Amino acid sequence: MLDDTTLREVFHVRVSAMSAITMLSVIFIVLIVLLSVLIVYTPIRNILPGYSASIREQLVDASARVDSLQADLNIQRQYLDVLKQVTAGDIQIDSVQTLDSLQLVERAEILEMNSEVTDAFMAQYEQKERDRLMLFDNATNRTVRQLARPVRGVVMQSAAPIAKQYGTVVRTSNNENVLAVTHGTIISTERMADNTFAVVLQNGAFMAIYRHVPKLLKEQGAHVEKGETIGLTNAEYNLVIEIWEDGQFVNPEEVIVW
Repeated sequence: MLDDTTLREVFHVRVSAMSAITMLSVIFIVLIVLLSVLIVYTPIRNILPGYSASIREQLVDASARVDSLQADLNIQRQYLDVLKQVTAGDIQIDSVQTLDSLQLVERAEILEMNSEVTDAFMAQYEQKERDRLMLFDNATNRTVRQLARPVRGVVMQSAAPIAKQYGTVVRTSNNENVLAVTHGTIISTERMADNTFAVVLQNGAFMAIYRHVPKLLKEQGAHVEKGETIGLTNAEYNLVIEIWEDGQFVNPEEVIVW
């Protein structure tokens, strides 16, 4: 550096190849340290790929836990309200009326009088119970294969066949992969009333039904392998998965590791 008026040297720096490499290395290391500090200690980490997905999973799990705690809290409040009313005397305790010997004799005589209608009803009831026990034994002895997890999410509800409802409801986030639980052929892709799809995957006597699939990636008749993506999810719809084996319902939670 020279003085503009006197042209005298004011300052000079000698730069060699080694010093230039060292200076660039120091600058690079400082930039890396500053960027790491920004990612760790500032909200900028939320825009990184993969991190936002874990945040969504945590929010879904937290929401499910809050709903469960709210239901338990409502039950506890109702219990305390009834207990306060009983303590204050607002609710009268039911009285127990005793039966004398005459009433007991009359009741015994009525019970001994089995009409034809009663006998027919008892025979029909016993036949239904035998059919139910045979169905239970067949379902218990059936060997069910180990299946892949159909989607990442939180299991919200399992419906038993005794309530005439089937399947497991899973709450998911956006754009989660809906996977084939086993290899087979997609035999049906029916559009439902809410503009989602019901997909049926069949492999011999085995059948898996996916309900409320917002977006399909496979067409009807396509052959898929175990774990292959057949669709994508949407957070507005809860995925319902049903498992059937030899015409009998199988609880998905018993054969799928969630």
